[in-house]
Amino acid sequence: MSSISTLEPHLVWEQFEAITRVPRPSKKEGKIIDYLISFAREHHIEYKKDAIGNVVMRKPATPGYEDHPAVILQSHMDMVCEKNSDVEFDFEHDAIRPYIDGEWVRAEGTTLGADCGIGMAAALAVLLDETVQHGPIEALFTVDEETGLTGAFELGEGMLSGKYLINLDSEDEGELFIGCAGGIDTIATFHYTMEEAPKNYSFFRVDVSDLQGGHSGDDINKGRVNSNKTVARLMWDGMQSFELRLSYFSGGNLRNAIPREAYAIFGVPTKFKNEFEKRFRLFAADMENEFRFPEPNFKITLNEMPQVEEVLDAHTQFGLIYSLVGVPNGVIAMSFAVPGLVETSTNLASVKFESGNRIVVTSSQRSSVESAKTYVMQMVESVFTLAGADVAHSDGYPGWAPNPESHLLETTAEAYRRLFGTEPKVRAIHAGLECGLFLEKYPDLDMVSFGPTLRGVHSPDERIEIATVPKFWKLLCETLRTL
Repeated sequence: MSSISTLEPHLVWEQFEAITRVPRPSKKEGKIIDYLISFAREHHIEYKKDAIGNVVMRKPATPGYEDHPAVILQSHMDMVCEKNSDVEFDFEHDAIRPYIDGEWVRAEGTTLGADCGIGMAAALAVLLDETVQHGPIEALFTVDEETGLTGAFELGEGMLSGKYLINLDSEDEGELFIGCAGGIDTIATFHYTMEEAPKNYSFFRVDVSDLQGGHSGDDINKGRVNSNKTVARLMWDGMQSFELRLSYFSGGNLRNAIPREAYAIFGVPTKFKNEFEKRFRLFAADMENEFRFPEPNFKITLNEMPQVEEVLDAHTQFGLIYSLVGVPNGVIAMSFAVPGLVETSTNLASVKFESGNRIVVTSSQRSSVESAKTYVMQMVESVFTLAGADVAHSDGYPGWAPNPESHLLETTAEAYRRLFGTEPKVRAIHAGLECGLFLEKYPDLDMVSFGPTLRGVHSPDERIEIATVPKFWKLLCETLRTL
């Protein structure tokens, strides 16, 4: 067993380590579903699986706690699958490789899956630990939270009976969350043709890398640089001055991750080659200066390529590059209702050349105000429609409106004060949680979300602060005991 299983509390870390050995990409959760069912059978725990793949396990109340209310412990099975470009890793078959790095647990070159693996581990530990005092427990593990909230959308009838729900998918110890943003994805599709590359052109590949990336909800207000935007800026400049012709563009992967890497293959007339290389050096220096505080490790490289055979047709190239430069990205508005909370944002998540001569650009909009979510979606759609793309939207998901008078919040906050002698922060979060969808199906639910401290989620820099896991576990146990 790896060294993380020696950390405290042992039972939680043992469960987390076991979870890291099970591949669980979004929409491919078959192996983790099988693992959970095997866990329930091995420990003689009642369980149920619905048609979409969500699993709920039930544990009776501790003797003497039969009159306490039933509590749902909720986490999601899937994880964001991101890796550094120089790392060989197959998320469908390989086990995550966690290790201790000072005060943190990380993974070797990939996302760690602490989002939401540590929440799953805590729920499984409650099911196993006979010393935890609680009323009836329902541990709900949902599928596909990261790419579509599919499990929450399609939660089966009769899966839950509890009145109180503790969501274990938060990332800041000492903070209790009672609200979240709603969201929607916008997908722009360009239909293109390739044409013969012009003669007497020199071709290059530009790469942007070593950006921090991160969660497009939690990290959107931290000034993280968008790799797609940066490459598009260079292409725009080259189109103005050097008759640049684009052959390929690829950047980003997941709708809810700020893109860390992107590249493009393009050409300029050979007569402009030296002048373009000089312009690139100036551009690179400008970007390094512009990004020196938010992205100190920013890297942009230019390498000459052999002659390419085809380039994108000029009309589509114009629409693609101009829209990537022009589309809004980042924080759109801060909340007046909750100081310091991002109200509305959008993330230019990925640009992909796909089969059928299609370029698919995916972006994600979030807001805690439904009308503002619609408006920023309209902004994004307008830019891409004017650029000639076909635009579609996901179904979207609702936000979770805060309830400051929540009994569960009061109980959890009092437990925190009693345990640690300090006042927890009560917040809403700009990231999306499944709680809003649960409320649609169970309108009387009283909910709160908390967890240990995670950083760098949705990127290979994902890590969990070791010292916050015992506090997370103690708070969970004390809340269950006193509710």
